[in-house]
Amino acid sequence: MVDAAVDHVAEYGIADLSLRRLGAAIGVSHRMLIHYFGSKEQLLAEIVRTSERRQRHLLSGLRLEHGLSPRDAARLLWQHLTEPALAGQERLFFEICGQALRGHPEAARVLDGLVTDWLEPLAHAELAAGADPATARSRARLGLATVRGLLLDLLATGDRVGVDAAMEEFLRLYYPPSDGVTGQRSDAT
Repeated sequence: MVDAAVDHVAEYGIADLSLRRLGAAIGVSHRMLIHYFGSKEQLLAEIVRTSERRQRHLLSGLRLEHGLSPRDAARLLWQHLTEPALAGQERLFFEICGQALRGHPEAARVLDGLVTDWLEPLAHAELAAGADPATARSRARLGLATVRGLLLDLLATGDRVGVDAAMEEFLRLYYPPSDGVTGQRSDAT
């Protein structure tokens, strides 16, 4: 049910989203949605959490893809996150985070793991590339913060060219050339 709701929000956004319309679109009654989630706000928070899980799963899959450097995996994830079809979902992410930070109890769950759930897989990739544990964790946090900041920039400004250029510069700095030829660390996983 949550997966269907995430897919619906990704495709249609959250403008004028009601539980009745969402329920009808995904084949359940609005009462069933209330029964499982308690409120529209709690459902939206769960949509954000599920979307985040999907994005971590996508990143894990990209990291395991044979021959794909960490830089290329990050670039592919960035391309996915900035697809115009996901703009509503990304707006929802920032909206729910803002509500949670303002202390709205129905949104508070979204803060659980908002950073920490990402740090482990990102730090693991850094460790695999040869970083020591403290550096791996710091780099993971820096990468996560940069991606989220650039996503917010894109939503606020609509400047796709500028934001993509900033991401490319970040990737250049984050994954400095070490082999002198490809621009990618030779220890790429």
